[in-house]
Amino acid sequence: MTRERKIFWTLATLVLLVGYFILFFWMKSTRAHADDAAAPAPQVAAMLDLSAKGYFAGGCFWCVEKDFEKLDGVGDVISGYTGGDLQNPTYEQISRTETGHREAVEVPYDPSVISYRALVEYFLRHIDPLDDGGQFCDRGFSYKTAIWVANDEERAAAEAAKAAAEEELGQAIVTPILDKKTFWIAEDRHQDYYKTNPVRYNSYRFGCGRDAQIARVWDK
Repeated sequence: MTRERKIFWTLATLVLLVGYFILFFWMKSTRAHADDAAAPAPQVAAMLDLSAKGYFAGGCFWCVEKDFEKLDGVGDVISGYTGGDLQNPTYEQISRTETGHREAVEVPYDPSVISYRALVEYFLRHIDPLDDGGQFCDRGFSYKTAIWVANDEERAAAEAAKAAAEEELGQAIVTPILDKKTFWIAEDRHQDYYKTNPVRYNSYRFGCGRDAQIARVWDK
């Protein structure tokens, strides 16, 4: 085979591979939107009493935000930062330096529809609670999991949910239960990212292996 033919077939193969991956991620994104459309719509937020709030860190806050917004009784979940003492932290600060903050979400919910313990149980089953170094492909302190509680009642519910999950897994869960600290809202570009950037979001979630690892941990 001549050198020119080798170059031609190499380039042709690369073009086919790139085309395949573009088509794959486009189909995955389309399927994800179809699944979301087919799922039962959560109760209208205007009909809910959303004065109660839960605070959770489960790695990438885009993903945690989407997972919680599937639940009946939950309102518009907010991505942000909490756990540290730095005032008005930015994404760049918490991702490049250990500030004590983690990527987190604020979950407004109606206790008459869903209990705080149910939120914790759901959260634990949508992360890898055995990983103390981050979550999935995201490593480092800012991606570590955590639950923040505002009072003794929430702490008791969270501890009970954690103990039940440990019994189910047969292993100790590393996700700490901490006292609530100031929650700082993240930049606008991070809010509802799965809605505003669906192709990038689905490509990231799939490529990071989030759902595959959750299945390995919990689907036993």
